[in-house]
Amino acid sequence: MELKIRNRSRIMQLLALGMFLTLMWAYAQIEWGPPNTIRTQTETLRGRILASDGSVLARTVKTGEGSKAAVSRVYPQGALAGQVLGMLGTEGGLEGIELAYNDQLGAGRDVKLTLDPMVQTTAEMALARSVQQHRAQYGGVIVIETRTGRILAAANYPAFDPAQWRKFSAETRRNRTFVDFFEPGSTMKALTVAAAINDGTTTPTTTYSTPMSRHVGGRWGNTINDVVDHPSILTTQQVLRYSSNVGMSHLVEKFSYQRLHDYLTAYGFGQAVDLPAVSTTRGLIKPLDKWNDLERATNSFGQGVSGSLLQLAAAFNTVGNDGLYLSPRLVEGVPAGQSREVLTPAAARTTRAMLQNVIEEGIFHAAGIKGYPLGGKTGTAQVATAQGYSATLYNSTFAGFIPADSPRVTVAVMVHGPQGQIHGSQVAAPIYRDIAVRLLSEWGAPPREVAADGK
Repeated sequence: MELKIRNRSRIMQLLALGMFLTLMWAYAQIEWGPPNTIRTQTETLRGRILASDGSVLARTVKTGEGSKAAVSRVYPQGALAGQVLGMLGTEGGLEGIELAYNDQLGAGRDVKLTLDPMVQTTAEMALARSVQQHRAQYGGVIVIETRTGRILAAANYPAFDPAQWRKFSAETRRNRTFVDFFEPGSTMKALTVAAAINDGTTTPTTTYSTPMSRHVGGRWGNTINDVVDHPSILTTQQVLRYSSNVGMSHLVEKFSYQRLHDYLTAYGFGQAVDLPAVSTTRGLIKPLDKWNDLERATNSFGQGVSGSLLQLAAAFNTVGNDGLYLSPRLVEGVPAGQSREVLTPAAARTTRAMLQNVIEEGIFHAAGIKGYPLGGKTGTAQVATAQGYSATLYNSTFAGFIPADSPRVTVAVMVHGPQGQIHGSQVAAPIYRDIAVRLLSEWGAPPREVAADGK
């Protein structure tokens, strides 16, 4: 009898233990892991990426219910600004804004960009036409709102559709306008002239002896050559018009190495772009202990120094913004970045007037529009390779303002590897003009009085 009672007691203990463990398992499921159906219902959809006008560039859509529910990332504007947007993988953003603002987007909060869809579309279309026409490898355009630094367009070609990112190479997905650096070539002449005017070491009418070639740098120097035929005496204005390297080598002799280096860094070259979260490049300026007279001369006309198209646009925007450098901005609501006074307003305005003359007296056929004051500077730079400067590969560049006398936007253009026609006036300047035509029309800007010569 005693044995039966003892056995029954053990059975009751085991039953009680089983019930306790069952209750503990059920509690753990409620506390630590709600059923999948509940968890699915509480997931937060990824935030949208918006353009400055509120139009949707990227959003997440949900289809189906219950076990058949699925979400997908869609890009309603297709390839528009594709390299800026980047793309989304299974674990989050992989490139571009999708990566840079992954935490914010992942928490369901929208990101609004400064991009203007009309300006972005205009820049992409003009760029695509030129790259295709000149059989170039790729190209880019940056358009900056002059007084704010807001990036209205960052166009790359070839185009990239984020919705089908696996079909595109890493090179095509690359936002070259922000991360690739190159030598800006003769566009740099405008910035150097602005610095010299600012320091009072030259004026638009100062003259220089300008043979077609000149030896610079003593016994360790090299011969600097010009490409465009020009008179043997040029004013500073004409140095810009004829894009004379020889003229620039004279003009820059009044700069110490340190002074020119300081101006280049103040313009933003060799410096990190103050653009939070987004990948950019610093570019390159050689350290001062590597400088000599030849280095000073070549830097003055855009060889030996390099930067991104974004940096070139920001540097020219300094001239457009009456001498005040503004860090570019890409995301609305993010506090403005660095600003610094590089030039006096008078020096900046004098330079803009000179660049207006460059177009009106030299390349009006390529960059001018009758009745409108436009200004800018071309560049045609041999591409630097590990074996030296290429004899067949060029970057065609242009940077300028719309309009020149009171800029609303600053535009920078680069086309890499054009074939046949290679010069900035042939390849890059017409892209600027096409953008100017559209923007002036959109703004409803009336033409000014046309001069007797039709310009």
